[in-house]
Amino acid sequence: MKLFAAVRLLVLLFGTLVYAPAALAVDGPAVGNIPVDFILFAATLLGVALFHNHTLPVALSGLASITGYKLIFTGFKTGTGLSGLALHFGHEWVVLANLFCLLMGFALLSRHFEKSHVPVALPKYLPDDWMGGFVLLVMVFALSSFLDNIAAALIGGAMAHQLFRAKVHVGYLAAIVAASNAGGSGSVVGDTTTTMMWIDGVSPLNVLDAYVAAGVALVISAYFAARQQHAYSPIIKHAHQHTHVDWVRLSIVALILAAAVIANVTVNVHFSDLADRFPFIGVAVWLAILVSLPLRRPDWEVLPETFKGSVFLLSLVSCASLMPVEKLPPASAWVTFGLGFVSAVFDNIPLTALALKQGGYDWGILAYAVGFGGSMIWFGSSAGVALATMYPEARSVGNWLRHGWHVALAYVVGFGVLYFTLGWHPEPLHKTLHLAPGTASVTR
Repeated sequence: MKLFAAVRLLVLLFGTLVYAPAALAVDGPAVGNIPVDFILFAATLLGVALFHNHTLPVALSGLASITGYKLIFTGFKTGTGLSGLALHFGHEWVVLANLFCLLMGFALLSRHFEKSHVPVALPKYLPDDWMGGFVLLVMVFALSSFLDNIAAALIGGAMAHQLFRAKVHVGYLAAIVAASNAGGSGSVVGDTTTTMMWIDGVSPLNVLDAYVAAGVALVISAYFAARQQHAYSPIIKHAHQHTHVDWVRLSIVALILAAAVIANVTVNVHFSDLADRFPFIGVAVWLAILVSLPLRRPDWEVLPETFKGSVFLLSLVSCASLMPVEKLPPASAWVTFGLGFVSAVFDNIPLTALALKQGGYDWGILAYAVGFGGSMIWFGSSAGVALATMYPEARSVGNWLRHGWHVALAYVVGFGVLYFTLGWHPEPLHKTLHLAPGTASVTR
């Protein structure tokens, strides 16, 4: 079932390239009208979707194959050979460094939040009936607006395990993932995809539009999932009445988030010419972590595993940066809507990287599509993969689709509400690529 779904969506995605006018002019080797670059990239994403226990080797192999192909056959926009490769990553290194620092730093931030005991104290505020499950999903949504969506999903899963006597319905698990992805979709510190947009120069106010759709989607999915869970295993209220919140750790969380926001705003407003030269945001986050060391010890133990996950994501982003995005169909509302379904199978990080490289999207709509869309299948987002580790019964595409049907419904309705209320407002190409000598620069 998983293989069939992945292959079907792969055909749908790249079938658009065959019929799009922009895909007809192919400069390098191609199969049909599809450049080989995209075929190698699609094979990498398909490998990631199918081999969850070997994602890092698959991603690194994909990056090596794409790089080798471009070195031998097509070259890079910045030139040919090793010099072109060096110039390409000489331009991309700031984005990659910022993203790496944020991924590593936010892992420590999430553990500070967990150890603040706030997740343990929250359940005592839940109602006793099906509304308790509904409010829990709203809490996951709120947590994901400032925590990584993986952390928010795991916190929600842990609270559900406690409140429902370890009997958590698969439909409710799908709703936890959907709530975490929805909460992160409108916040530039809540999801890796929106953080990438922020680093790339997209305004946080534009990303905020995603909450129009995400809020609607949350209500729909949470209502049906809470009803499913209440019928399956009602909530048991045994809250930790004497839990004391660690306000120092909460202050550290606020400090790290403030450092990221202040650094980004300061650089983009007052020193925009330096934004592409140094990873100011990532460095600011780590300075905040170092400053807080005397107050509470971070959980350094999480960094080795986080490092592997970060290298995996950066490998996919690097693959996306090498794609000839001028061959893709022009950005449109319908293309964005389709990307939401594609993200249910393929990781949304490289899809976002492709969109940023291509430009011309409505970033709020894109943030919702690639963020929430990944919730429709358990392996479509990192939050789903993480929660399935806690609940192995979720690792069934059939059960996820059958019991979590409300997530797909919520995605479609949410997208429609956002599109028909705020409309499609694509931003102009906003970056300038510095190409090889003698080649005109290209804005994106």
